[in-house]
Amino acid sequence: MTRIALIGDLHANLPALEAVLAAIDARGDIAATYHVGDLVGYAPWPDETVALVRARGIAGVSGNYDSTVALGYKHCGCKYEDPRQEALSHLSFEWTKANTGAETKRALGELPFSLAVRPSGGHAAGPQLVIVHGTPVLNTVYWHADRTDDFCRSMAALVGLKPGDVIAFGHTHKAWHRVVDGMHFVNCGAAGRPKDGDWRTGFVTLAFGAEVSVEFHRLPYDIERAAGAIVASTLPDEFAEFLRTGGTLAPSAAPAPSRTDIP
Repeated sequence: MTRIALIGDLHANLPALEAVLAAIDARGDIAATYHVGDLVGYAPWPDETVALVRARGIAGVSGNYDSTVALGYKHCGCKYEDPRQEALSHLSFEWTKANTGAETKRALGELPFSLAVRPSGGHAAGPQLVIVHGTPVLNTVYWHADRTDDFCRSMAALVGLKPGDVIAFGHTHKAWHRVVDGMHFVNCGAAGRPKDGDWRTGFVTLAFGAEVSVEFHRLPYDIERAAGAIVASTLPDEFAEFLRTGGTLAPSAAPAPSRTDIP
């Protein structure tokens, strides 16, 4: 039995990352840890988060935030139904571009779009784990739980999945798992910025043996350290409350306040 941990959408939340890594370390049964992208954005530790992921040797893929920050793109490729959150997301993106160091941007730019892992070893015809951020087509496409089985099949075909294989992704910040034709589709949720009403951080474990099993883990972390650091920075204060509420802030049509002190 080989166990792999997956972490997703850290979004520069260093306290959440530290809690997740401590929990993974405490298990003592994880062979490797991978991330599904979006290491930066919305919280004030982009350099520190990327540095810790690299120091721990955690391989992963490029989220939309990672690739757009690295390339200095005009926006992050994020989508919001709420006009205020849409406006705030642009403030976050500009702040992140201005406050992310050159070495961090270089590291983000080197992340691959997708990653294929053979938990049983490359010499064995065992199960395959494919990691992307959004979908195998684009890292900006949202793969929500209400996508049809046929949509899942079409994505699986693009990366050559077969029964017993797993494709893992994130981007929606809401975790889910489905099995279609024996293939496992795993949205890893968000370790650093959940949107499911649960403020806790978390990770996913995959166990590869005679069959594949998927388990979601949630755990508390020092959320007030994260919230306090956001308020102390020039990021919008709403991001602190977003963390506290697990992304369940009431929708608002009001525009975001102008932050002339950014960066």
